[in-house]
Amino acid sequence: MGWFSKDIQTMDALFAHTLRDIYYTEHQILKALPIMLRKTSDTMLRQEFEDHLRETHTHVQRLRQVFDLYGVAPQGTNCPAIDGIITETNDITGEVEDARVLDAALIAAAQAVEHYEIARYGTLVAWAKQFGRNDCAALLQQNLSEEIAADKNLTAIAENGVNQKAA
Repeated sequence: MGWFSKDIQTMDALFAHTLRDIYYTEHQILKALPIMLRKTSDTMLRQEFEDHLRETHTHVQRLRQVFDLYGVAPQGTNCPAIDGIITETNDITGEVEDARVLDAALIAAAQAVEHYEIARYGTLVAWAKQFGRNDCAALLQQNLSEEIAADKNLTAIAENGVNQKAA
């Protein structure tokens, strides 16, 4: 079911679809982060990736809770956007030989993922509140807050050394 599918006729269906989209996204990140972790040479970036990998497992657990609360089966739906971001990450990082430049590329790629997640979680939080589903909104807000924090951490790592070393 695509974003402009005839199957999405109600806000309820759109919410469920977007929830499945972010569920799929989190699972793709669980596959990609260990690879990114192995490629980085920066200790602070490695620690951030390790921390975010643990957080991502928690995000999936919270999403399962939201599915249960909302009364839909926890399942993902293919997301061409996140697949494209991850494919681009693999392409770019596969071409970079200098470890310092690779670290900068990994941060840029991770931030592209974070920004996608922030957009999806922000939308889901707003919709859940609109539906009066503060139980769902609270869980989704926790994930959103952690994604925003991860993005800020990546910016700090980039600005406090990785970008200068790469330059």
